[in-house]
Amino acid sequence: MLKLMILDDHPLVRQGIRGIVSSDGKIDVVGEASTVQDALAVLARTQPDLAMVDLNLGGVSGLDFIRQAGELGHACKYLILTSSATRGELQTAQSLGVDGICLKEALPEDLLYAVDVVSRGRKYYDPLFMDSLMDSGPSAEDRAFADLTPKEREVLIALGRGCSNKDIARELYITEFTVKKHVSQILCKLNLVDRTQAALYALTKGLVRFELASASL
Repeated sequence: MLKLMILDDHPLVRQGIRGIVSSDGKIDVVGEASTVQDALAVLARTQPDLAMVDLNLGGVSGLDFIRQAGELGHACKYLILTSSATRGELQTAQSLGVDGICLKEALPEDLLYAVDVVSRGRKYYDPLFMDSLMDSGPSAEDRAFADLTPKEREVLIALGRGCSNKDIARELYITEFTVKKHVSQILCKLNLVDRTQAALYALTKGLVRFELASASL
């Protein structure tokens, strides 16, 4: 018999979940909770095999419960129930070792299947969330860099080499005033504070070799 606890801040949802899983005949709901603190107490008292956790607990993340339970050393599998999740939440769930994520809109048989998969030591991620994780796309930093104009990239590389505005103006055949405008745009687009940060950015991005940058500074 699989011992299961339910963490959800809506009584009707908990009742619905209990009804679905209890129909299986091989699942024993050993406890329910509506808050993280109550859930930790239920977890310690009942020692369930699996905790079914709502991702959004009225402004508090169910991931906080999973994180705290892990820090306390509880040996339990976790299946998240949610209607939606950001990519960041999915990545956090993965980093916490969450065993499964299932849509709240799933059919009863799909929920029971997810419980069965997780209880057997395998991972279950609804295809909707798998698509989101696989389709990572460019990061905000990559998009910001791609937004730089060709001339701004040249100026950024020159900053990485430790060049002054006068040096950059001479090298790129533009005025110092234009260089200042490009530097200002670079800092704004890349969300950097000053030209020193811009130089470090160019270095960490591999736009400038470390030896060349060191020699120029």
